[in-house]
Amino acid sequence: MAKDKDIVLESFAALSVAKCLQRMSRASTGTWQVRGAKVSYGSVRDALKQHDFSRQAAAVYLSLEGASPLTSAMFFSLADTPCVSQCFTGQSFHRGERTTPAEEMMLIELGNIVLNALVNAVLNALKRRHMPLIPRFAEGGLDALEAEFRRLPGLAQDFRIVTVGIEMTGGKCSARSEVVMLLPEEMALELETAGASAGSHDGIQP
Repeated sequence: MAKDKDIVLESFAALSVAKCLQRMSRASTGTWQVRGAKVSYGSVRDALKQHDFSRQAAAVYLSLEGASPLTSAMFFSLADTPCVSQCFTGQSFHRGERTTPAEEMMLIELGNIVLNALVNAVLNALKRRHMPLIPRFAEGGLDALEAEFRRLPGLAQDFRIVTVGIEMTGGKCSARSEVVMLLPEEMALELETAGASAGSHDGIQP
């Protein structure tokens, strides 16, 4: 039964992100696809470990504070920035020793599009309203990003962790990213009870 409920969340998140990526594939120079979704349970550190930190990483994240904090993040390997920019803007940024303001702005804008699509789908399914969320940017290793996320209110608890893998291809390059959503248990149960369908709640028909 628990696995059946996880499938509801997996399908909901995967479809919400996939619909966003379909629009991006039409509007950008790259091809964007969902490469799997899964649900687990654990802490902020467990959520961060959904990304491979064998290389320095960047995270663009949104956090909706309150009694049921909702946080979502999109993770990138910084070495993939030239490919990400090629797929998103049509121009491959040269990767130097440090992240440039242009690279940071590009990753923030990309994360803003994808994460807001997912967060809005969740809140629409739960019939909740919220002010627009402003994305934040952080980079570094696992410990550095954990310290960054620990500063957010309400994250000193375990969550249902929903992870959606993304693959982007453009020209001769390809890269991967992960979208991770930390759902408070009560919010996850609401979505499961509603039998949430992204196609019926985000204004986009499957």
